[in-house]
Amino acid sequence: PSLLSPNLSFLPVLQKDPSEALVIAVTTRAIFNLEEEHKLYLEKGKEEYARHQQANQDKPLPPGTAFTFIQAAQYVNEKILEANPTEKDLFDILVLSNNSPESGVRIINSAKHYGLEISKFCFVSDEDSTQYLKSHGVKLFLSADRIDVCNALRRGVSSALIFQQEVQAPSTQLRVVFDGDAVLFSNETDQVFQERGLEGAVQYERAMEAVPMGEGPLKAFAMHLGKIRKKFSQEKSPIRTYLVTARSGRDMGIRAIKTLREWGLAIDEAFFMDGAPKGPILAKIQPHIFFDDGLHNIQGAQDLGVPSAWVP
Repeated sequence: PSLLSPNLSFLPVLQKDPSEALVIAVTTRAIFNLEEEHKLYLEKGKEEYARHQQANQDKPLPPGTAFTFIQAAQYVNEKILEANPTEKDLFDILVLSNNSPESGVRIINSAKHYGLEISKFCFVSDEDSTQYLKSHGVKLFLSADRIDVCNALRRGVSSALIFQQEVQAPSTQLRVVFDGDAVLFSNETDQVFQERGLEGAVQYERAMEAVPMGEGPLKAFAMHLGKIRKKFSQEKSPIRTYLVTARSGRDMGIRAIKTLREWGLAIDEAFFMDGAPKGPILAKIQPHIFFDDGLHNIQGAQDLGVPSAWVP
């Protein structure tokens, strides 16, 4: 069946242990397309928005940008449990929303309609919902609100901003693409580049070649993803990870590879683009999500229909 086909025989969701699971929190506007409803909220206010959601509570929302990413994570869980029914190192998905509980019925019904294995729904009215991320053990937070993402990053949670776009349903194998600097790695080399230009950054990288780079905002998520990835052989893995970076492989690639080795993070494929556009490679990979700190790279990916998340 199609990835987007509804699953009306909604089964009880397997309870996960948040201390062992890879917990991913998504907002309602990241997983579903709520652009019309959000416009109503901005123009008419939350009461009119709530009335609209209640009146349409049995009408499923269309999928949003993070929808197929969540479906692919669910597919990975199925493969893990096929191999070991007692395995606890699974993806655990929760919806975190600034909606009122009254508005949440449509969200829950939409998740049921598509057969999404979401363990928790948290509806927090008029609050900074990111304050609850740590208490749920969240390793990755995806939101369509920039303030939410910045608040989550300040709280030390790997986070990215989702841009709403039309997304094609790629293969069931979970494909995740990371940028390097300021995403997987720290932004130390970017800072040197801003201060001393490309030649200065190359000289810096050569001098620091044996020194692992600092941690970037998505390192913790990538490490846990890599831990799950290691449960499978490369040929049979339902997860595939990629590094697509603007770094030059000849001048600045060695330190990146050595850093990944030092961390014990196995990446399936790495592309050192030397400043060339990333879009053509991303179009070939067809990832479920692409993380980058450069808005120009995000825009280029979006133009090709690649689900993208900005790490500010």
